[in-house]
Amino acid sequence: MLTLHVPNSDTFVRSNFKTALKYLKVIAFTHKQIELKELGRLVVCQENLTDKLAQVKEQFNIPEIFYLATCNRVEFVMTTPQAVDKDFAKKFIEAFNTELCHDSLSTFMDSASIYEDQEAMVHLLRTSCSLESLIVGEKEILAQLRKAYEHCKEAGLTGDAMRMIMNCVVKTAKEVYTHTNISKNPISVVSLAYRKLKDLNLCSNARVLIIGAGETNRNISKYLQKHKFSNFAVFNRTVANAEKLAADLGGEAFDLEALKTYNKGFDAIITCTSAVEPIITTEIYQSLLNGETGRKTIVDLAIPNDTAPEVLEQFPVNFIEVHSLNEVAKKNLQERYHELVHAEAIIEQNIAEFIMQLKQRRIEVAMRQVPEKIKEIRNTAINSVFADEVQGLDEQSREILEKVINYMEKKYISVPMIMAKDILINEN
Repeated sequence: MLTLHVPNSDTFVRSNFKTALKYLKVIAFTHKQIELKELGRLVVCQENLTDKLAQVKEQFNIPEIFYLATCNRVEFVMTTPQAVDKDFAKKFIEAFNTELCHDSLSTFMDSASIYEDQEAMVHLLRTSCSLESLIVGEKEILAQLRKAYEHCKEAGLTGDAMRMIMNCVVKTAKEVYTHTNISKNPISVVSLAYRKLKDLNLCSNARVLIIGAGETNRNISKYLQKHKFSNFAVFNRTVANAEKLAADLGGEAFDLEALKTYNKGFDAIITCTSAVEPIITTEIYQSLLNGETGRKTIVDLAIPNDTAPEVLEQFPVNFIEVHSLNEVAKKNLQERYHELVHAEAIIEQNIAEFIMQLKQRRIEVAMRQVPEKIKEIRNTAINSVFADEVQGLDEQSREILEKVINYMEKKYISVPMIMAKDILINEN
């Protein structure tokens, strides 16, 4: 009886196909269950992120992992055969974010959502299509998701299973944005924040301080520039990035430390950084005022907020933050509700295709050894089992036999693959 032995490398690949869905797990904390101000306490400083992820990956023996943090969610996406329940999630978060006290951790765990297997895949697809976003229809989430994945991929924290998952995630999101009107006349957190800022009727030569040179601030800067604002000062931890944004805006560039000594005054502050502690403290705000006493405006789109709560208590401020956009977001969801049905149908179709793809790929890997085994059987038959009979044939008979065996060999190789694929198609 012939036994098919699949090499270790093939076993690894086949395992990855299985892992891609069966072992997919997501631990999610979102705006749906947690106040946005509280959600910020789960965010980890970007400088420490890779090391912390590598640490918990090793500690909990997780094959692949990546971390997503936006203005309305913090999520951990992983592949692991072990059970991911509330008990596991609590230990995981406790190890990942050591700054949370016991009571805070318990509160967060009560609001955590845990997804696994196909449910986890559906959640990722819905997230990438903005169906889980505060602002349904905003495309920024797809870019944020891809960036989060790429960061962890470059750090060696993900592998082949997550690659296949992300390929499906990106494909599905693009189809939803292309074939539905869910992002027609797109609304985003940035655009909503700018609308509120615009309602304050700042003059076009208002002095605007921009703290942080990331994607959010670059996007809101485009609105400011479009509406003829022209007086900018950009502050960022990496000066080169501040200089790039300042050059686009025709403004000045500074590092973050310069906030302590900046003395040209301001009318509005736009801030969004990845800092986990407030950047605009009462001392810095007092210094930035440079003796002015009028009401100023702060647009703070960071999670957690870059503005210390004491600033709002001690100074007259028009304060615009992500949390204050909730009502507008609810109205936006109602306006786009009829498009959700189309988006859900596309997600369902892509899930089915992905499952079929995984099954087909596993069959292909399992069948890789079939051609070699058929050749082995052929050689054994000619050179051993029927060697005497073959030697007794004349040259013409041996040529005919060779042609017959070659023909049958080629046909035999394709038959198992075709039959297996037919079975899969008929089952679905």
